[in-house]
Amino acid sequence: MADDTPKRKSRNLTVNRRAAHDYFILEKHEAGIELVGTEVKVVRNGQAGLQGAYVKVEGGQLLLHQVTIPPYSFGNRFNHDALRSRRLLMHKREIRKLQVATEQKGLTLIPLRLYLTPNGRVKVEIGVCRGKAQHDKRETVKRREADLEAKRSVSSHYRG
Repeated sequence: MADDTPKRKSRNLTVNRRAAHDYFILEKHEAGIELVGTEVKVVRNGQAGLQGAYVKVEGGQLLLHQVTIPPYSFGNRFNHDALRSRRLLMHKREIRKLQVATEQKGLTLIPLRLYLTPNGRVKVEIGVCRGKAQHDKRETVKRREADLEAKRSVSSHYRG
């Protein structure tokens, strides 16, 4: 029996495009994020920035650093600090696994995107990443341009 209900998808609120350029993304993990009231409103408006952000394991907890969430324009004196560290919510065994990866293998944790789940929760996608050298970045750009050129030639062949 087929399920006729449409699948509800998550909505991207902000994406870290530099992460794919600067790092090899080895694994992806989902984590909840602990936000205060005015932060939720700003993030839902898509005003958060992930550029330069990173995740660290401190005291058995995941902390998200350098995420820019500007103060809410209609907020009052209880408005939040724009660059404060925010706690990420994951199971302890997952946190330990990420901690071991960052300590032993020289990997780093980078937030890839903030998104809204169908039930209204804000989640963070974390990538376990290894940094790229300059020649790796050039190789990625060359590969992307070659793929684009191939796609253009195929589409022009079918049109004309």
